[in-house]
Amino acid sequence: MKPLRERNQAVVGVVTIVLLVLVTSGAFFAKDLPVLGGSTYQAYFTESAGLAAGNDVRIAGIRSGEVTDVSLEGNRVLVSFRVDDAEVGDRSRAGIEIKTLLGEKFLALQPEGEQELSEPIPVERTAAPFDIPDALDQLTRTADEVDGEQLAQSFRVLADTFRGAPEHFGEAVDGLSALSQTISSRDQQLSELLRNTSGVSRIVADRDEQVQRLIADGNLLLTELQQRRGAISSLLSGTQKLSDELRGLVADNQAQLRPTLDQLNQLTEMLQRNQDNLGRTIEAMAPYVRGFNNTVGNGRWFDGYICGLFPPPINAGPLQTNTTSCELPVPTRPVGGD
Repeated sequence: MKPLRERNQAVVGVVTIVLLVLVTSGAFFAKDLPVLGGSTYQAYFTESAGLAAGNDVRIAGIRSGEVTDVSLEGNRVLVSFRVDDAEVGDRSRAGIEIKTLLGEKFLALQPEGEQELSEPIPVERTAAPFDIPDALDQLTRTADEVDGEQLAQSFRVLADTFRGAPEHFGEAVDGLSALSQTISSRDQQLSELLRNTSGVSRIVADRDEQVQRLIADGNLLLTELQQRRGAISSLLSGTQKLSDELRGLVADNQAQLRPTLDQLNQLTEMLQRNQDNLGRTIEAMAPYVRGFNNTVGNGRWFDGYICGLFPPPINAGPLQTNTTSCELPVPTRPVGGD
């Protein structure tokens, strides 16, 4: 066998590129391979009902695959789906069901039959759900097509026709006539209300994931509160008992507490009246406190020095020593008031 370097390098390069493309494609589309990705089946439906590629395929409520394609074939909808690790017989049934209240769908599969399914499931064995947003859209379109004035005129003719009937029947017809007039006068508002309702349902359906996440978070909160219910109950009971004890303590010692509180109020009022004097006293004591701290701040003894004692101050012509004088820390403001 020839070494690789002696072969045609162009052929080697092409083969290498083809192998890389095949390996990469296999990695990206492994799920679509018949060996690794499960089996692919098809089913006919009268309508898609909002089912889309990527939705779940469930058997007995357990996710067993996903929808791969939804296409129109004549007047029917052909749904292609993949099933993993499950046998689908030739009598199997399928249905499009609602996964959430906001309109998300999934394909419910009911395997039946002894032989493997080889043809699409016919319409006779499939079912589509009732879609609330679509029903609201249809109701809105139907209401828009109704002529409110013509409907009111029909009710008025009916009322005039039966006006000579017995008393109770006449009252019912009069009420029906009033109802028709009300509907006719509010025709535009009713149509607008239906359109807004349809729009709201569509917006909520578009925010399906956020609403599901909000509901899931709420469920987690409720679960945590349920688990901590005993602790919360004990906390509330303890708080109630503490409140009762404090109430009893105050009631038992009210006679002793009242004089003490009165004296405390008198002390507070006296301190308030002498607030300025206390401030000036503290200000005047500041130099003394600093000097005292300097005296005892070096250890468990007193030390100090006399400013200007040695050498003596001399200021005689060229001979000058210790010319700076020391000032005593005498306060400049009187103590005790103005």
